[in-house]
Amino acid sequence: MTSPIFRFSVRSLLTTSFLTCALSAHAQSADSAVIYGRLNLAAERVDLPGGAPAHTSRLSNYRSVLGFRGSEDLGDGLKAIWQLEGALSLDTGTGGFLSRDTRIGLSGPWGTAFAGVWTLPYTAATSSFDPFYPTTAGYMALMGNGSAPSTDNVIDTSAFDRRQRNVVQYWSPAWAGVSARIAYAFNEETVAATGARPSLISASATADWDGWTLTAAHEIHRQYQTAHGSDTGSKLGASTTLAPVKLAAVVEHLRYETATGSLSRNAAYVSAAWKIGATTLNAGFARAFDGRGAASTQVGFIGGGNHTGASQLTLGADYSLSPRTTLFVFFSRIANESGAAYDFAINQVGATAGQDPRVIALGLRHNF
Repeated sequence: MTSPIFRFSVRSLLTTSFLTCALSAHAQSADSAVIYGRLNLAAERVDLPGGAPAHTSRLSNYRSVLGFRGSEDLGDGLKAIWQLEGALSLDTGTGGFLSRDTRIGLSGPWGTAFAGVWTLPYTAATSSFDPFYPTTAGYMALMGNGSAPSTDNVIDTSAFDRRQRNVVQYWSPAWAGVSARIAYAFNEETVAATGARPSLISASATADWDGWTLTAAHEIHRQYQTAHGSDTGSKLGASTTLAPVKLAAVVEHLRYETATGSLSRNAAYVSAAWKIGATTLNAGFARAFDGRGAASTQVGFIGGGNHTGASQLTLGADYSLSPRTTLFVFFSRIANESGAAYDFAINQVGATAGQDPRVIALGLRHNF
């Protein structure tokens, strides 16, 4: 007769083996999920000559994030992909869950397709060319006519630096170093004043050849300003590394169809990042030229007429305390002409025509 102790031991062994196999099978079939984030905060001194107040000290958050992402292998090279990302405001202790890059989709040898809330191809094409993106000193003050961190077709109708809601995107695989992205934002919203149903199309193509990155992007905003007109943004960018210096340049043309006629503006940006050991010296310069259109026409920062241009110079340095933690400092000044009122794209200071906002910042950034 088998003893009770032996029967118990066999039963326990079988049960343990079954649970181990079940958990192992579940682990193999479950999503490969990771938690990630960026904590980005700085103390700033802001000056606005002629403004009220003329000098301000403040703590500014630079789009800190917390996110979760993962994928599931579906077989035959096909994967389900997902991401949930929210904003954190380290200076105020607030945030918005799922307000940033959030999606569900599929990827395979044919590329990646997904839907949700996501940075548009036009924005993503050149954002890495700016060593100060996304801080108060980011090039979005002049390039792209402002920044919309989470928007739809009616909340912000001027910015071409956008993270769009209700969007579907397709990213192609790279072929001979060339890849493309295209996005469409559905016309789900209605403009109460005109009954228009605005929509958006954004596309980019990028080539990585022999140490060079070349990119072209185009975006169309349908019925954003009027019930029948379309606004367009077009830009070309290039970057390369001549060790130890990374150089980048962007040129952009924006055009709006408004109730008082068309408004267009050209802009250009150049940057350099010089790495010296753990230190990187950064510089960026942007120039927004006069707007072309009626003097009474204004869309975002862009106005029509003479003396509506501006320049922005930014200088700074990063010091890597570790591969994930960086101490940084920068100074930025926007020089507005008499008819221009460009302001920082995030953490604005309320600049009016002819005023020259400037900021100096000391901050800490940690990625995990």
